[in-house]
Amino acid sequence: MCGQCRQPVAACRCGAAVAPTPSDGVVRVATQTKGRGGKAVTLVRGLALEASALNALGKQLRTACGAGGTVKDGVLEVQGEHCERVMALLKEQGFVVKRSGG
Repeated sequence: MCGQCRQPVAACRCGAAVAPTPSDGVVRVATQTKGRGGKAVTLVRGLALEASALNALGKQLRTACGAGGTVKDGVLEVQGEHCERVMALLKEQGFVVKRSGG
């Protein structure tokens, strides 16, 4: 849902849902289990991409890792602990990548 016009992202009229998120140029990759029943999820934050490009990159990462996942609020989620693989794939594509959260 778009935060301004309260429409689904696909039907957003104000354009706020497709604006890239502000970033400092560094992509941060972390693993999180909190609130997920003990299951690990790899989170990718800081990608200043439009919604369609973010979805396409998410598809590439999920395919390379052989896992599921989604994009929520500009944060790419890949199921499982795939930090090293995701970081390597993002570096190959020219992103500046850092590991966050231990």
